[in-house]
Amino acid sequence: MTTQKHRLALVTDNNDHYRKLLETKQLPDLEITTDLNGATILLAAPPKLAKQLDDAQDVEWVQSTYAGIDALLGESLRKDYKLTNVKGIFGQQISEYVLGYSISYFRHFDLYKQQQQKRDWQPHTYQSMIGKRMVIFGTGAIGSHLANTVKALGIIPVGINRTGIPPRQSAFAETYHINEADKALESANIIVNTLPNTPSTDGLFDERLFAACRHALFFNVGRGQTVEGNALLNALERGNLVHAFLDVFIDEPISQECPYWSNPNVTVTPHIAAISFLSRWSRYLLKTTCAGVTGSSCRI
Repeated sequence: MTTQKHRLALVTDNNDHYRKLLETKQLPDLEITTDLNGATILLAAPPKLAKQLDDAQDVEWVQSTYAGIDALLGESLRKDYKLTNVKGIFGQQISEYVLGYSISYFRHFDLYKQQQQKRDWQPHTYQSMIGKRMVIFGTGAIGSHLANTVKALGIIPVGINRTGIPPRQSAFAETYHINEADKALESANIIVNTLPNTPSTDGLFDERLFAACRHALFFNVGRGQTVEGNALLNALERGNLVHAFLDVFIDEPISQECPYWSNPNVTVTPHIAAISFLSRWSRYLLKTTCAGVTGSSCRI
């Protein structure tokens, strides 16, 4: 019985790390390289690979190191290979980001820090998170993890997806079809977008959708293309939104002239809501890659 040999090319910003991990598994039928020529498997960061995809003429399978793979979905890019992404490992980080900023907002932590600098002892009435309604766009791995996390704090998680049906064993108290999202937004205290960039989500958050909001916090931890910038700023000015926490943008980094920088009701973070901690998720990628090469699970 002959075993198929594979040539795996690394196209990441951490090639040395992945090479060392793969080499420890001593897979005799796997050659590890950074040369795309002749490679049948690619372990790759989508934005990096998109610029070199045509050089990988023999590729059969691409394992993305990102959850988002939209960089490889452009109309001009070939799609004659199997593409898999990373799932189920960013939910905790997204939850920490959303909850951290939400709690800070409702309990005035930034204000107290400013008062400390002035030696100003001035208490302020704050709001508890219990009973707040959080509308989460996207009920996949990230959205479901967030729903489970916030439910433990007494927050009511409401899901928005393409079916109106909640995932099995989910924590969502209610789930709406995306065409009925405006109904959910009317009572939302916190809105979280986790959606990817697809033709159906492009510009989803527009004037009409924001008009349904009533003094809510808005988080974008999905993709920048899903939000119309002018509509967002208008919603903040009207009071439909009271603050926007933006971690993703159409163009990154945003320009120095971008109005987000100077808007007191916008918090900008440089795409760090769920960064890739190699120590935590490289084992996941390694398991997936080993299984793809050997046809069975590997002990990691």
